[in-house]
Amino acid sequence: MIHQDLLEYQRTHGHPIRVGVSGAGWLGSGFVTAISHVAGMTVNVLADTNVAAARQVFLDVGVPAEQIVEADRPGPAMDALRAGRRVVTASYGLAAQLEDVDIVADATPSPAIGAETAYACIQHGKDVVMVNIEADVTVGRILHRMAREAGVLYTVSSGDEPGCLMELVDFVTTLGYEIIVIGKGKNNPLDPTATPDTVAEAARRANKDPYQVASYVDGTKTMFEMTCAANATGCVPMRRGMAGPEANLETVSQIFALQEDGGITPFPGVVDFVQGSAMTGGVFVTVRVHDQRIRDDLQYLKVGKGKYFTFFRPYHLWFLEAPISVARACLYRQATLVPLDRPVAEVLTIAKRDLKPGERLDDFGGYTFYGCIDRAEVARNLDALPVGLAPGAVMKRAVAAGSVLTWEDVQLDESQIVVQLRRRQDALAC
Repeated sequence: MIHQDLLEYQRTHGHPIRVGVSGAGWLGSGFVTAISHVAGMTVNVLADTNVAAARQVFLDVGVPAEQIVEADRPGPAMDALRAGRRVVTASYGLAAQLEDVDIVADATPSPAIGAETAYACIQHGKDVVMVNIEADVTVGRILHRMAREAGVLYTVSSGDEPGCLMELVDFVTTLGYEIIVIGKGKNNPLDPTATPDTVAEAARRANKDPYQVASYVDGTKTMFEMTCAANATGCVPMRRGMAGPEANLETVSQIFALQEDGGITPFPGVVDFVQGSAMTGGVFVTVRVHDQRIRDDLQYLKVGKGKYFTFFRPYHLWFLEAPISVARACLYRQATLVPLDRPVAEVLTIAKRDLKPGERLDDFGGYTFYGCIDRAEVARNLDALPVGLAPGAVMKRAVAAGSVLTWEDVQLDESQIVVQLRRRQDALAC
């Protein structure tokens, strides 16, 4: 049991698993709070350019103010840790350099920060857990390869839909069922035109950042999630943007049956999502079962009927369950999700409105672009700009609303680690 193994780790090592974390925003603060309730694990370094926010996160989980030290260099940081204090820092690469940090997790939605954090870990021989699918979709393949070569563990965490899906995929493939579709229930109706203005009231009610909420509604977050799952399993979208039908547990299996059996799926091994309230927040795998005895038993057990069955987990707990992936990585060197060596999907950058030369693209869920999944070979043929590189890019020429942005349409900051890693990744033989 993980719980018992964490207690044993603390007993034999004389300390809990010591986690360095990047990110003190909504995601990072929730992750730190979750770990504060896990026996045998603690966060001792928290990085964010907003150091005051990082300090507040520690205060909110009960760390006395006098026990929190700000440091940006290894020496002072190690002195503080050895004295039993917590460290807050503006440096996303600091935790990777500290002996008294056992593992590092990136808990931001930023590909740039995630790349910086993971790259520092690999350079300094530190295992890294990504509570950041955006970074994995953008540069996960090169990070995983570099980590493997360096003898470092790289993994995406459970909690977000891709990690939860991997658990279901492992379950059904171990039992020998044929995967037809893997997917998620989208939490809100899809509207690619959504902006912070159009979701402002919903964001206020949920106490969330309007950009964050708009990135859910315009589909960018879903496209990231299913691209991450695609590139870890080899499943592909059946078309750009996926189908996204209305479905519930009574109808989903037949909707996603193969076309030859009256469904919409053209071939086995597809990623998609469903809309409607019945499956929101959950993940599912629709399978085809060939053995009549197994079909009969699954029908008796009320899993479904016919030859298509859907296994459904009705929730994903995001950062609340991510500590389990940290524990598995540290205790057993077990990865939850890693990308395959060959990508199968990409998130394209689509202009949300007409864009002019000199304009700077804003962030996910903003006013200038949204993300849309397509096959990796389509993205390569279009020279499409990966949406993970879009924030902060400057337009070099005009692009009409609804058009796919290309690498040549924008000027990127070539000093960013995420840009450098993506160029190295694209240079790899596919």
